[in-house]
Amino acid sequence: MMRRLQRIAGSCAGGIVKNKKTYEEGLAVRRAVLGAEYVDQAIASADSFTGELQDFVTEWCWGGVWTRPGLPRKTRSMLNLAMLAALNRPHEVKMHVRAALRNGVTRKEVAEIFLQAGVYAGAPAAVDAFRIAKEVFDEMDAQKGKPSRK
Repeated sequence: MMRRLQRIAGSCAGGIVKNKKTYEEGLAVRRAVLGAEYVDQAIASADSFTGELQDFVTEWCWGGVWTRPGLPRKTRSMLNLAMLAALNRPHEVKMHVRAALRNGVTRKEVAEIFLQAGVYAGAPAAVDAFRIAKEVFDEMDAQKGKPSRK
């Protein structure tokens, strides 16, 4: 990761990263919300094709929007879950369910968010979102040695 950050620091003038400070703030928030291990792996596995996408997401999404003071992280996570369910983005739903729990969203609130999304985005979106959230909950429970909730 250090090599990646060094590449970024050296490419601010000509690369996609326009503001090193915003990138670094975004990286800190991204690691706090998604988990350092997940983010470090995503950045470490970036190559010449995906590297600029990682830079873009880190600087603009995480540094440009998630660091804004207008909404708490919990609210941002709740909004993300609703939008990602509506857009049928299962990989992102899975990642952001974990992030939402880390940001203080409860499992009950996750269910309410997906029910709300189902009303406006359609039942299939809610069904998929519930299925994905259940997978995440079961994985997390198994890691803690808890039995699966049936």
